[in-house]
Amino acid sequence: MDVIELLPRLHLLRFPVGQAYLWRDGEELTLIDAGPIGSGPLIAGAIRALGRAPEDVRRLVLTHFHEDHVGGAGEFAALSGAEVLAHRLDAPFVRGELPGPPPRFEEWELPIHAGVSRQLPDGTPAPPPSVTAVADGETLGFGGGATVLHVPGHTDGSIALFLPTEGVLFTGDTVAAAPADGAVIPGVFNLDRPRLLDSVRRLAGLDAEVACFGHGAPVLRGAAAELRGAAAG
Repeated sequence: MDVIELLPRLHLLRFPVGQAYLWRDGEELTLIDAGPIGSGPLIAGAIRALGRAPEDVRRLVLTHFHEDHVGGAGEFAALSGAEVLAHRLDAPFVRGELPGPPPRFEEWELPIHAGVSRQLPDGTPAPPPSVTAVADGETLGFGGGATVLHVPGHTDGSIALFLPTEGVLFTGDTVAAAPADGAVIPGVFNLDRPRLLDSVRRLAGLDAEVACFGHGAPVLRGAAAELRGAAAG
């Protein structure tokens, strides 16, 4: 796992598949997503290497239920005691109560998904001991007030988080950066692509300076213009 400082208060945690983000407010930390199975101890070690303790993470916000984002959630919650949050529509899958619905793949996505799947660890994620449901428009207590945005399409319960006072947007997999050239694009492997495109347009209407994606290099300047380009395309 690579740990990259993006801003003085923001680190990127990059896994072989997908990535998570660590936000700092004074002595308190917030983790957005938790990587695939086995990532919990790696995240805890990275936090210690930054001179903090896993217990400093007060909340773990999950953008959606896919295994490359929630596989380490139960592990890290057990190590840190962090509260785990997810949208109510995805929360039953995060808890392990139900299997989540698979994406409706475009034909061209199938070989890409097969390659990604080969990089994911085997096994079933250990679910968190509890999951707090969040809703559209709710404000979470980090980053000067983080607005929860329900952005369905990738999954029914996908969320993004926008920090208006910081200009920072966490998109989950609703938006991505292409690996070849870093172009900002709508997310892939979706449950409902038309709904996803509506969600991309919603995010493009925000005044975001920084955009942090579930996959691909973040945009650290002028993110709103890049998101508008993705929405128009």
